[in-house]
Amino acid sequence: MISIQIFGTAKCQETRKAQRFFKERGIPFQMIDLRERGYSRGELNSVLASVGGMDVLLDQNGKSYCDVRYLLPEAVFEKVLENPLYLRTPVVRSRGRATVGYDPETWKQWIQSEQSGAGQKGS
Repeated sequence: MISIQIFGTAKCQETRKAQRFFKERGIPFQMIDLRERGYSRGELNSVLASVGGMDVLLDQNGKSYCDVRYLLPEAVFEKVLENPLYLRTPVVRSRGRATVGYDPETWKQWIQSEQSGAGQKGS
């Protein structure tokens, strides 16, 4: 069974679309509301490695982006740990992979690879 985590906020339209995507396919997921709980250091490092770095993850259109855009990478990382709302949402994770934003094509690939892998194990 595929394991899904969705990091976002209840008010984020893209996060709600991601939740609906998985609900419609009967795939259970864990929703982490970033207003209630941020990333752990390990989670953030894992997401950064999967998506290609902080530039991909930061919400450059957000109001608070000016707070971090001129900081050194280490300082940005610490700021994000303090306030994950600097990041684009949703971030969807599964088995060491992650996407940023609404990305149903990638999620479909994850589901297909999981289903084909499960079929091969049972053969």
